[in-house]
Amino acid sequence: MNDDDHHHHHHRKWFHLQTIKPRLGKFQQSKISIFPNMASEDSNIHAKFEVKVVRKTTVRAAGPLPHSNIISLSNLDLLSGRFPVTYIYLYKTTQSIHCIHNTLIDSLSQCLQLFYPFAGRISENSKSSEPEIICDNSGALVVEARANIPLKDLDFYNLNQSLPGMVVSIDPHFPVQAQITTYICGGLSITFTFDHALGDATAFSKFLITWSEIAMKKPISCSPDHTRNLPPRFPPTYNSSLDEEFTTCTMEEICNMPTISILLKRLYYIDNSSIDRLQRQASANGNKKTKIEAFSAYLWKVMADVVNKKHSNCKMGWLIDGRTRLSKNENTMSNYIGNVLSLAFAESDVTDIQQGSIADIADIVHKAITMKSDEAHFMDLIDWVECHRPGLMLSKSVLGCKGPPALVISSGRRFPVAELDFGFGSPVLGTVCSTIERLGVGYINQRQSASSDESWTISAILWPEMVEALESDPNHIFQPMNLTYIPL
Repeated sequence: MNDDDHHHHHHRKWFHLQTIKPRLGKFQQSKISIFPNMASEDSNIHAKFEVKVVRKTTVRAAGPLPHSNIISLSNLDLLSGRFPVTYIYLYKTTQSIHCIHNTLIDSLSQCLQLFYPFAGRISENSKSSEPEIICDNSGALVVEARANIPLKDLDFYNLNQSLPGMVVSIDPHFPVQAQITTYICGGLSITFTFDHALGDATAFSKFLITWSEIAMKKPISCSPDHTRNLPPRFPPTYNSSLDEEFTTCTMEEICNMPTISILLKRLYYIDNSSIDRLQRQASANGNKKTKIEAFSAYLWKVMADVVNKKHSNCKMGWLIDGRTRLSKNENTMSNYIGNVLSLAFAESDVTDIQQGSIADIADIVHKAITMKSDEAHFMDLIDWVECHRPGLMLSKSVLGCKGPPALVISSGRRFPVAELDFGFGSPVLGTVCSTIERLGVGYINQRQSASSDESWTISAILWPEMVEALESDPNHIFQPMNLTYIPL
């Protein structure tokens, strides 16, 4: 790549991490201060967590691209909420930052040639007022930063404290941005932040795996499909229950949605023995339940105990990937890049959830997920959006404008964690979070831990009472993330 393809902006300002709060779509630079490792006994001796941005590089796709084209978002992209999604990976490398930076930038440039919409920009169509992807190779942003603490002193548990250092700012001009942060005594964090309009977890996992394969000079496993072709039926028809669940909205309404409360962003470890025990309990009625169904039943019971004083009902929701549901055979949509997500909710009486067994609740969970896991549901959803265009749309619960307290569960069990090696070793931790400050529901994301031993890493955005309940449960299923579970 030549210098025309990179714009270097040099910064020598330290970021003291407390007065910055990353907001949706705002680009900020100001001073902030964080005490890392609140969960550890010796936190009082740690220095403040400070991050200095060293340079910013715009990375464009290498080689020839399709002639400048505009990609219209699909109906399901319009349901994404355009939240910023940040994947967080920690590495224990001793390689020089110079080598790492060059490897990542060269391989990203090649990766963007295959994923050329990710090097574009998202702008509003003046006629339809809907966002669209302008594939003009504006590029992706790579930020290089230096932290003033060793990686082992980072607060792995309290993401409200550590995330603003790992993602110093979000530049709304770049739908894809990465921040490489080096720490004293070696080690680094890499955060990858995407605009949700570009895709969902499956799409982003394909992008990251391809980037890693190129960096490692491995054969590329994905041939991305950028058609965004999820056409409605003619005439569009849908089940009227969707009118109860989804609504049209503006970007402004998404940014200013009523939030459940203060949002605590936390990282947990769950041992595989706890997961197996929950699965056995959930399968006690004779039907084997999945681990996610069992985990959901446990969370629903905890939530019911938390909200019972103020609410008679509560809801659980599950993000469901429609690729296998809309495919004519197993693989026709596996490389589809975009959003193919629905949200299945189930609502129940708090007392019923409190009194039911884990197996009883898991039966309700299984039924709710199954009802929204077929082709008919996804076709209805595509048609519902068609009937409400132009504009953005979102689940009423997520937008904070409907009904009882709700918790949404997202399973990232197929998302690469240990596999995300760019040539300087496998990560010791991989998870997801968001810089959003307002959300109408609680959110829990589950994925395999980097140790590949069937244990889980859980990223949670929850209200304080729910955090307190999970952490004080005598079963100790949710373990606050710390160095015990991260091989540094």
